[in-house]
Amino acid sequence: MALNDCSIWGSAKAPLSSFATFQPASSRLSMNLKHDDLGKCSKWRCCGSSVWDPRALTLVGDEKRVVNGVQVQITELDDGFHKDVNLPLKLLTANDLSSSRDGTKLCVAYKGLAGAYTEDAALKAYPKCETVPCDDFETSLKAVESGLVDKAVLPIESSVAGSIHYNYDLLLHHKLHIVGEVQLPINHCLLGLTGAAKENLKFVLSHPQALVQCEMMLTDLSVTNIGVDDTAAAAKLLALDGRMDIGAIASSRAAKLYGLDILAEGIQDDDNTTRCLILARDPILPETNGSYKTSIVCSLQEGSAVLSKAQEVFGKRNINLSKIESSPVKHYPVRFHDDSKYESVKYFDNLFYIDFEASMRNPNAQYALESLQEYTTFIRVLGCYPVDKTDISCSS
Repeated sequence: MALNDCSIWGSAKAPLSSFATFQPASSRLSMNLKHDDLGKCSKWRCCGSSVWDPRALTLVGDEKRVVNGVQVQITELDDGFHKDVNLPLKLLTANDLSSSRDGTKLCVAYKGLAGAYTEDAALKAYPKCETVPCDDFETSLKAVESGLVDKAVLPIESSVAGSIHYNYDLLLHHKLHIVGEVQLPINHCLLGLTGAAKENLKFVLSHPQALVQCEMMLTDLSVTNIGVDDTAAAAKLLALDGRMDIGAIASSRAAKLYGLDILAEGIQDDDNTTRCLILARDPILPETNGSYKTSIVCSLQEGSAVLSKAQEVFGKRNINLSKIESSPVKHYPVRFHDDSKYESVKYFDNLFYIDFEASMRNPNAQYALESLQEYTTFIRVLGCYPVDKTDISCSS
């Protein structure tokens, strides 16, 4: 029997107490989404800056770095890092979530400082939104749950670095819905103070992943790489320090925000696109047809070729799987099963994150999920949302 309208699943054949967001349903369907339900959503807005508290930025990493076989003390960089300049430094922390805001502008939370790539993703999705920088990814999701902001941006995978497993875990532990995706081409730039030359740099600051992604150029420059919390923080620190021998890797927009020169552009070793998810308190109502993607998480029953059978429920209905990701259950990852009286076998329970290209209002998708329940212990639909058709072969 097909699902009625657009159903958001939370059914479980066996309750898993380790997942607060998985609630056993009294029937196979835990919630049906109707047009009227969307109109009842409370609209919380935010404006102003009354909840912001400036936070001191510190370098992340070892106290010593090795360059060409020589140890370099990070304390050599201390002079000037705490200058007081009129640059914005606003980070929403978990302590701010009890505050309420009223306003008229769409507010989108992201992790990092102004100029971070996650903020670029927010502005790509909603060009006229008010962006709200947060201390970490979890704070940005809690800000949505509390009604402090409308949406949050969550990076989920990189074409170079792969899946961000920590953020997959966050999807499980927060009662939010995926309402969109953003394919963001990453264009790393080497930044410096006005008048600086890349050949004279001794130190380069950036997020550790950005440093790895620009390894060839950094090796040619023979500089000391110093990891900081995000690329925008690197640009901020450079602007605060004022030393000509320090550079930063960040976006071209970060250069404009912090008054820095772009010494080199497109310095990444390989083309890189980061896929980000847009999360909200309420799901959207998709159309029956059109380019939609649905994301689910499930746990499969034990048995022979269960994964293949689970995949077949989509193949039989000509539904393409664009992603399938396996992740061990973190709270109870190991179980023991006695195959004989002589030994015990240790094995893992896995979660499977699946993206398939179909709208939840498409009958084929509804039948597929109905059939999938025959092979699962639970299914949860994380969201149904329009596909971002950005040409990821082009960098921005």
